[in-house]
Amino acid sequence: MAHSTTPGAAARTAPSSTTDDTAEPSAGGGRSTKAAKSSKSPKPAGVSKAEKKALKKAANGGTLRTRLKRDRTLILMTLPAILLVLVFNYIPILGNVVAFQEYDPYISDNGFVAIFNSPWVGFEQFSRIFEDSAFWDAVQNTFVLFSLQLVLFFPIPIVLALLINSVVRPRVRAVSQAILYLPHFFSWVLVITVFQQIFGGAGIIAQTLRQHGHEGFDLMTDPGIFKFLVTAEGVWKDAGWGIIVFLAALASVSPDLYEASAMDGAGRWRRMWHVTLPALRPVIALLLVLRVGDALTVGFEQILLQRDAVGPGAAEVLDTFVWWNGVRNQEFSYAAAAGLIKGVVSLGLVLAANKVAHLMGEQGVYKK
Repeated sequence: MAHSTTPGAAARTAPSSTTDDTAEPSAGGGRSTKAAKSSKSPKPAGVSKAEKKALKKAANGGTLRTRLKRDRTLILMTLPAILLVLVFNYIPILGNVVAFQEYDPYISDNGFVAIFNSPWVGFEQFSRIFEDSAFWDAVQNTFVLFSLQLVLFFPIPIVLALLINSVVRPRVRAVSQAILYLPHFFSWVLVITVFQQIFGGAGIIAQTLRQHGHEGFDLMTDPGIFKFLVTAEGVWKDAGWGIIVFLAALASVSPDLYEASAMDGAGRWRRMWHVTLPALRPVIALLLVLRVGDALTVGFEQILLQRDAVGPGAAEVLDTFVWWNGVRNQEFSYAAAAGLIKGVVSLGLVLAANKVAHLMGEQGVYKK
């Protein structure tokens, strides 16, 4: 009885509940517009600049002083590496100024002081390079070698990582990885010696053919197949080492994904296509961007050791071109200009490859 509503009370409350809903519209609909506006929830107050700044600091881990104090141990650990990179990578960049000079290290008792005493020639060294046919031959050989290594060498570590990842027995997997890693620790002198003993004119294959009445061959001095030979040497030496990054990416794949796909009826190939390869895709994109940026560096020591055997026409690349002119011929400004061109082009290749990675939905070297 205490909670019942009397008819009079209901009659008094009914008009008040329908006043806003049944308000008579005016000629221009003003009253209904005001009623609609009044029925909306109030607009929240905007965030002030000070609050935005505080939120940004909180998201970044606090002020710079707070972050330095928090991460001082990590900063001290990385400080030696930063100093090494600064001393051996960034400070030498200042030496590229000799590309715009006629640098003569013997003009002074100190080669560093000679930079300030050498005459300026502007872009004269670059004009000489662009008119030099040997430079363009080196550029052509460099890009041909890069294309071969990208097509024949880059996919092999991926395939090897997939094969090792499919090995069930841990002992067999460990032995396989050790055998594949081992050639990476050989010097290029040893690698080329091994290939010479197998494919050279006095190698095992040539001697065996001669013993059976056939004509021998010498692949190590054949300019026509030199680029394929260099690629094969690189594959044998570094393909096994390249699988480390891909195996680390595969280790992060949850076994539940494989189990779920197997329960859905996916076979081994479909699991590899829909589970394994998507897990490797970001790593492949990152390494591909770095490899494209390193396109003009195709192996200085490896090619220099074999340059005389096949001739500069087949073996001259940008690195050996710079070394031959800068160290052997002592044309330091000319070599510095060639090296500067190589660095600028490499930077452009990295930026272009990273942009392509962003268009494909990958992060690349850095985020957008």
